[in-house]
Amino acid sequence: MYISYHGHSVVKIKTGEYTILIDPFISGNGLTDLKAEAEKPDAILLTHGHNDHVGDTVQIAKANDSIVIAPFELANYLEWQGVNTHSMHIGGSYQFDFGKVKFTQAFHGSSYETEDQQIIYTGMPSGILFMAEGKTVYHAGDTALFGDMKLIGERHPIDVAFLPIGDNFTMGPEDAAYAVELLKPKTVVPIHYNTFPPIKQDPQNFVDLVTGADVKVLSAGDGFEL
Repeated sequence: MYISYHGHSVVKIKTGEYTILIDPFISGNGLTDLKAEAEKPDAILLTHGHNDHVGDTVQIAKANDSIVIAPFELANYLEWQGVNTHSMHIGGSYQFDFGKVKFTQAFHGSSYETEDQQIIYTGMPSGILFMAEGKTVYHAGDTALFGDMKLIGERHPIDVAFLPIGDNFTMGPEDAAYAVELLKPKTVVPIHYNTFPPIKQDPQNFVDLVTGADVKVLSAGDGFEL
């Protein structure tokens, strides 16, 4: 399994013949190295409905007949846009050809803003556990710190966790470092920071606070074998 980070909360996972994209916010993301028209994922996983996470999902999915896996209400909304979807909900898991997906809770909001200034409710926000090739990846999505992260880590030993550190809308470095203590991942990667002024952070502050896990601060396009 090869995992790469592409700015904001965009994560790409390659397992064997499959490519999975998580929260593909590409257009309008000044920190990404990706081009939406060049991406050819087999599956797109979405944590919640905010525009900076749904991103280019519709364009990419339609161009490649990608399956989009998302919380129920968000999946339905995207299906109405002509996208091939598989809806799920918090606590549920499903075995796909490319790996197993399980949705976890997250403490945040979830809605999609249309160009004509309508706000579409898109269900509960979530985190995602992705399991393939004997490895477990946890993408927390946008979330506050919450105590059941301990339960997530106990139930699903995590090889790598992607945790937001931007503060303002999500955990900041201090809470994210405490989340590492609860989750006990082998490796942790900070995400969701520096994209916009309110979430400006120096990731070194997070690195300095973390104990018990290897911290990888990745630039857009960086990745590693898991």
